Amino acid sequence: MGSSVVKSAEHVEDRRSQLWKLTFTGLSASLVGIGLARFAYTPLIPAIIGAHWFSAAYAAYLGASNLLGYLTGAVAANVTAKRLPVKIVLRAMMVLATIAFFACSRPSSFLWFFVWRLFSGIAGGALMVLTAPTILPHVVPSKRAIVSGAIFTGIGLGIAASGTLVPLLLRGGLTQSWLGLGILSFVLTVLTWNGWPETEAAPPSSSHHLSHVQVDRRIFVLFVEYALNAIGLVPHMIFLVDFVARGLNQGINTGAEFWVLFGMGAIVGPILSSHLADRIGYGRALPLVYLLESGAVLLAAHPIPSASLIVSSLIVGAFTPGIVPLVLGRIQELLAHHPTLHRKYWTRATVAFALSQALSAYGMSYIFSKTHNYSLLFEIGSVAMFLAFAVNLLTASFMRSTVSNSH
Repeated sequence: MGSSVVKSAEHVEDRRSQLWKLTFTGLSASLVGIGLARFAYTPLIPAIIGAHWFSAAYAAYLGASNLLGYLTGAVAANVTAKRLPVKIVLRAMMVLATIAFFACSRPSSFLWFFVWRLFSGIAGGALMVLTAPTILPHVVPSKRAIVSGAIFTGIGLGIAASGTLVPLLLRGGLTQSWLGLGILSFVLTVLTWNGWPETEAAPPSSSHHLSHVQVDRRIFVLFVEYALNAIGLVPHMIFLVDFVARGLNQGINTGAEFWVLFGMGAIVGPILSSHLADRIGYGRALPLVYLLESGAVLLAAHPIPSASLIVSSLIVGAFTPGIVPLVLGRIQELLAHHPTLHRKYWTRATVAFALSQALSAYGMSYIFSKTHNYSLLFEIGSVAMFLAFAVNLLTASFMRSTVSNSH
């Protein structure tokens, strides 16, 4: 009797230990691939320009190269994972992102930096597509929502680090900053090397069979909503600091403080959104979040009193990474009977988001260059978020009427 109790306790402890291991591995992957590889570059831009490594235009192009790489990595991830064990691909992408930091630690040609920023984006896109679908099947269903939120908290930690850790590193200079980010990525890569589960790609025969499965049409509408959401996030992600610093004439230090607020929201956002989905379901959580985001983005368009901009920064910061586990969870809900299709459709959602975000970033930059109107950008973002809300409601209403008519 006592022996069985001990064994049961040991089994529970092993499961708990495995859960923490998987969660930390997933969080580290999103932190390295997205949080650091993408967002830590933003506060480096003024230093890169100031040190005369590149002009302002070239520094912006380097930021765009990461978005291009992200899109490429998201598209190529599944193809690569079908030919190699998934954990090998995941390890390789973390290594690639780490090497990219070290490769950028010395002044060099624009082409050299462009290629390595591209590679860091490829790593981020692949890690975004593969990490959660690799880990979540090994987590008990009752814990999947919270683990999913924890995985994407890595993005929020990277955003927070871009407003806190990077300025500290910059005190030692640009080279030391790149090296510091590289060392942090290296440590996380080593710590998680054996944390990936043993998951192999699905056999070709299974993939062929599943290609004929009838997929819920709502999943394609979800892609549209996610793409609209990406547009709505762009004003805060690109223009928030500049808006506070120059648009409101409050200076770069105050602008950086608002970016830290944005990052603080981003740390807790994935956990809060996952907790909400756990309570009311992903299908109900999404329209609520779209509406909340739309209002929060609009607050920034007319930030009087100033407290409204604080609220806006925190809320939009929270759902910049917080929307990710909600969309992933909704895909898994709609494909509940076809778990082997989860990664395929999560890839498509990620590609839709990445493409929409890249195009809208360039589009809004063009609009701003012609109008110099920050409020207009936030208004466009708010409308995009509200359209996502409207599309979601209209689809739900259409589906209900279709079901009632069929009866």
